[in-house]
Amino acid sequence: MRYLALYRPESGIEGGTPEPEHMAAMGRLIEEMMKAGSLLGTEPLTPRAQCAQVRLSDGQFTVSEVDGRMGGFAFLQANSKEEAIELSKSFLKVAGDGVTEIRQILEFGPPPA
Repeated sequence: MRYLALYRPESGIEGGTPEPEHMAAMGRLIEEMMKAGSLLGTEPLTPRAQCAQVRLSDGQFTVSEVDGRMGGFAFLQANSKEEAIELSKSFLKVAGDGVTEIRQILEFGPPPA
């Protein structure tokens, strides 16, 4: 099963450059998880000041600033939600204080013949 993990750091500069030691530790974790097949992809996100939220309500569009901090995302491959949670815990140990929201990606089979 595939999962999307969204990371929200508790503090720190959004979109900032981490310390070299932190980058090295994160690089090792990413490499380890990719080799194991549990990490399909991951990327950091720009600060919320550079983002927009687009809403459609009653046929009208509104564009506003994003109100929540978001550090990045990862696509995970796991056999269960519990395994995805454990992968997320491994990430947070390196990333530091924050929250990951884990959502299973719905996978639909081919249409019936």
